[in-house]
Amino acid sequence: MEFIGSIWGFLTGYILPFLIVLTIVVFFHELGHYLVGRWSGIRVLTFSVGFGPEVIGFNDSHGTRWKLSAIPLGGYVKFFGDENAASVPDTSAVETMSQADRAQSFPGAALWKRALTVAAGPIANFILAIAIFATAFAINGRMIADPVVSQIQPASAAEAAGLVPGDVFVAIDGIPTRTFEDVRRYVAPRPEVPLIITVERDGKPLDIELTPIRTEIEDKFGNKMEIGQIGVITDEASGRFRTETYTPIEAIGQGAKESWFIVERTFGYIGNIITGQEKADQLGGPIRVAKFSGQMATLGWTALIQLAAVLSVSIGLLNLMPVPMLDGGHLVFYAIEAIIGRPLGEATMEWAFRIGLTAVLSLMLFATWNDVTMLMG
Repeated sequence: MEFIGSIWGFLTGYILPFLIVLTIVVFFHELGHYLVGRWSGIRVLTFSVGFGPEVIGFNDSHGTRWKLSAIPLGGYVKFFGDENAASVPDTSAVETMSQADRAQSFPGAALWKRALTVAAGPIANFILAIAIFATAFAINGRMIADPVVSQIQPASAAEAAGLVPGDVFVAIDGIPTRTFEDVRRYVAPRPEVPLIITVERDGKPLDIELTPIRTEIEDKFGNKMEIGQIGVITDEASGRFRTETYTPIEAIGQGAKESWFIVERTFGYIGNIITGQEKADQLGGPIRVAKFSGQMATLGWTALIQLAAVLSVSIGLLNLMPVPMLDGGHLVFYAIEAIIGRPLGEATMEWAFRIGLTAVLSLMLFATWNDVTMLMG
């Protein structure tokens, strides 16, 4: 019974929250493809959440098969004229189609319609993230504090640079800082990167150069990560802690800013990996997402849905990578087609998709290795 209880706890504590988060994100991604494809006059054969054998499904009045499949690690929309779920065109089938059928096929659609249909998936992910964040801001507001220093930690970058209590952050590297959170968000992803801090001291602006110290932190769940810290603290008296409220329109703007912040952090992290400033051990796969989903679920539905927003932005960005098999790869093909005036040859496309499949599988294996290493550590 204890073993059964452990299995049940694992399923409800980790697997179920993970599937909820992933299903939301995948559904909206594919819904973007579906809606724009239908709007473009392209016939949709299948809308699947998951891969593999069908578990349950139905046909709608337009002839689309909506289904839930056995392997819940993604999904796809298959259009008329596609050879497979990766939207590889079925060239031989398209050649034998009537003119009317070809007009409703994906390969036979105008170039701009194909490009817009492909781009709609990642765009839907960004819209979903903005909507989730905006809803949270509209309902709960945001806790903010003024960017005022109340304490300087000993042996910190701030102490070495000469910051003192009472300093007010005005800008970092010329970018204005309105709240204390603005300071933390700018500094955290830049360990060991020299920064120009502009503070107001005694009513006068002062530029100070300092370099955040690389620091390993651990959250309440035991997850470890390395961030940059300068060693300043604010308190309720200095920072005037308060909840900032937003109108629905303002909340949408804040949701867009929050989504863009995730985009910036992602590109910044990838850039730091390329330049050797960061390790690639933070790249995670399904195991890590399942772990984080279970952890967020313990904090309540709000935290879990906000994790879905973060994951939605990440999946949108991933799909825009210029790799064959991903949406970004298809957009590259369409850009080449627009330049040369015709689609790439069938043999070229086949090799490109093979390379893309190898790249995607390699990334998945690397991310899974990171996940396993994290669990063992």
